Amino acid sequence: MRERAGESRLKIWLLLAASRLQVTAVLALSVFVVFVVVVTALPTPLHPQLLTGDTIETLFSTMIGAIITGTTLVVTIGQLVLSQENGPLGDQRDRMENAMDFRDFTEELIGSPSPADPSEFLRQLVGVAEHRANALRNDVADHGDDQLRAEVDEFTESLIGNAELVRDQLEDASFGDFSVLFAALNFNYGWKIFQVERIANEYEDQLSDDGHALLEELKTSLSLFGPAREHVKTLYFEWALVSLSQLILYAALPALVIAGIMLTIVDAGTFPGQTLGIPNITLAIGLAFTITLVPFLLFTAYVLRIVTVAKRTLAIEPLILRDSQR
Repeated sequence: MRERAGESRLKIWLLLAASRLQVTAVLALSVFVVFVVVVTALPTPLHPQLLTGDTIETLFSTMIGAIITGTTLVVTIGQLVLSQENGPLGDQRDRMENAMDFRDFTEELIGSPSPADPSEFLRQLVGVAEHRANALRNDVADHGDDQLRAEVDEFTESLIGNAELVRDQLEDASFGDFSVLFAALNFNYGWKIFQVERIANEYEDQLSDDGHALLEELKTSLSLFGPAREHVKTLYFEWALVSLSQLILYAALPALVIAGIMLTIVDAGTFPGQTLGIPNITLAIGLAFTITLVPFLLFTAYVLRIVTVAKRTLAIEPLILRDSQR
């Protein structure tokens, strides 16, 4: 996925691969360092302002209001998203029937009961596509058209290599920590469907009936991976929003306590002296300000991943939306 997008490992790590708590910690450390450096490096009139009670009072009284409002808003948004899972019995029955129909179709495709584990479910679908790509390559191995044979070899080799990588990533993945969806994003099924359609159209006369049938079977397996991945993506988004609401509630309580302490107790004489040439009052205010920002930083970390995944999976059909893949 990183190679297709043409983006750096650091950006992919920050937006997708890293734990959201790790990203939150990185953001918090960055805020603290920037705050302390800027306050220390700027002209001296800024430091005396931090020594006044008015500055501390204004800063942390504003943060208390922002924490309460922001926490309530985020939790409300999470509940609104999850409300689509609630409904009357008839709607729940329709959901169940649609899900079971999809599982029955998948069972016919893979030749065994559909796995209950999301990672194994996707892994089986990728395995079917890999198996059918092998069958297609073997079918045209002795074909007299060198160009057809070369194109099919190149396409199937790419598909098989991609499938093996994704299956290895899915083998040890567990739902809830993004590893399942992250591995699924590495399988660009839409581009592969387009290649199947292109080969079937350009070599319609050269391909045998078996070749056309194998291409159609490969297209079916790839097409089934799309809605399966979207379903796993939807479940992950709901899971992530629930986790985000919990973490923000956990972080909001100490943030409010710190803001209240800074508002009622701390003044210019509370933290006298310096540490490494930096006034202790600057370090104390910077640390307290960073802690009160943690709920917002958690929100930022989670939303960065959610919107990145949503942007990369806007089209379920074989449409190429990013310039890097054209």
